[in-house]
Amino acid sequence: MSKRWLYAAWMVLICIFAVIHALNLAADFPNHTAWHIDWAKYTDEGWYGNAAIRAHLFGHWYVPGDFNPAPAVPVWPFLEWILFFFTGVSVQAARGLAVAFFFANLVLCYTLLRPRGPKWMALLALTLMVTNPFLYCFSRLAILEPMLTTLLLAALNLVVRLPRMRRPVAASAVVGVLFTLMMLTKTTAIFLLPALAWALFASFWNPIDNPIRNSVEIDSDRTRSSLRAWFHPRAVRCAAVSFWVFAVTFSAWMMLVVAFGYFGDYKFLLFINKYVKPTEFYWPLLSFWWSVRGLIWIDHILIPLGAVLIGTVLAAALIAWKSAGKRPGLLLDPVFGASILAAGGYILFMTYQNHPQPRYFALIAVFCFLIVAMGAAELVARAGSIRLLGYGAIAVTAMAIVANGVQTASFAAHPEYTFVTAARELTAYIDQHPNGNRVLVSISGDEISLISHVQTLCDDFSMHTQAYPDLGTKLVIYKPGWWATWNDIDRGTLEDIHTHYSLEQVASFKAFDDPERNVLVLFKLRPLPDGQARLINGDNLQKQLPGDKIFIPLE
Repeated sequence: MSKRWLYAAWMVLICIFAVIHALNLAADFPNHTAWHIDWAKYTDEGWYGNAAIRAHLFGHWYVPGDFNPAPAVPVWPFLEWILFFFTGVSVQAARGLAVAFFFANLVLCYTLLRPRGPKWMALLALTLMVTNPFLYCFSRLAILEPMLTTLLLAALNLVVRLPRMRRPVAASAVVGVLFTLMMLTKTTAIFLLPALAWALFASFWNPIDNPIRNSVEIDSDRTRSSLRAWFHPRAVRCAAVSFWVFAVTFSAWMMLVVAFGYFGDYKFLLFINKYVKPTEFYWPLLSFWWSVRGLIWIDHILIPLGAVLIGTVLAAALIAWKSAGKRPGLLLDPVFGASILAAGGYILFMTYQNHPQPRYFALIAVFCFLIVAMGAAELVARAGSIRLLGYGAIAVTAMAIVANGVQTASFAAHPEYTFVTAARELTAYIDQHPNGNRVLVSISGDEISLISHVQTLCDDFSMHTQAYPDLGTKLVIYKPGWWATWNDIDRGTLEDIHTHYSLEQVASFKAFDDPERNVLVLFKLRPLPDGQARLINGDNLQKQLPGDKIFIPLE
């Protein structure tokens, strides 16, 4: 009875920490954190939902010449579009959808781990997730990572159960559909394919319901024979069906994108995420090290502990396997291996991109916590000194949970609303001081639209076409009355604006904590007289000109 009550109290604690993720959803991404450099809190919530925002507020989801990511990543804006019918367009609703996916991740992690070990192992993983301040910050943003994590966990839950299904080949078609949804949620999902492939084939190799409790001695010759027959015929059929369904469904979507003329927008999303690579031949090593170091953003204690647990578990399993013919424990476990490959796959993506950002680690964090929980349970289940290592790992994990829980509770107890306030005050200023069209140009424009419903254009991303060759032409066509920037002015953007407008700085609004992006500065756009246009000649338009009123630096 006491054990039952202990588990009940533990689950109540998990629920309490989970619920605080859903409170004060209009609040800022917590200020003064190690992750303040991430641009997602300024832009991504609006960018990737702009199709839904525009459709509800302005009657159209597509703006020619502007940033339109929906053809490449349609799942998230489609769900937001449905949601806004019930809630209206608001940042709280969008973030609430992200938190709902975080809750789904908790459930899916539990169902993934519970059959594979003791109950405390699954609860430990959930505790790590709900108390982690890094996940608290990023799971409350309306970005793509929480939903991508949900789809991957759903696919893994299905894959590891295929061997016990009556019709696994038919069920594997759902895996193909889920992977299509992953690819249409975020194109980086391709780097998660090895995790799914491992889980599928490993599940059919000597399937075991509970790899931690079932550390029994087996015939080592039979084990090695099974390893040689790794590609189980049913696994191969399931993989083939999953791939075929993915190929058909993804190709069908791409055919629609091409048929309706949106393939340029699809390619543009890939283009803007292709960063310049260093010229040194060894740049992949530097990028890899940069990406690996980024893991510390998740947790300074649990990430090193996870690495130690992986090494210890693999070493102990190999020694036991070779010397005593025991089953290799987590060495060939579908979930443990898939968690390593999911984290490693995203590290590979960041290495290739050469631009790791804190938000990318939101997916990695979930699987790192699964690794910690499964690794600790595996060591505790073994005998001798290895068990002591397991208890030591649990003690370190408990200390990390306490420290993280205090930090997360502090974030939840002290919400700030600087950005929402700034966006609403900016929009109020626009409404109180009419200046041509009520259209704002800004890199954070879609984010501001989500908050205060002003119509916006993006000045940073403009898909160059024959009709819209540059930002200047886009401004001439849409005739916005306002422009906003953070702290300073990019000279390239200033050049494009100067081709048809003069700038008058009229107001500024403080928001967030990044010293380089903590003041949102508003300008009136003054059209040149008689529709005149300035010609670009070197850097002649990259400086303050007669008629401008600019009081912030040019960078």
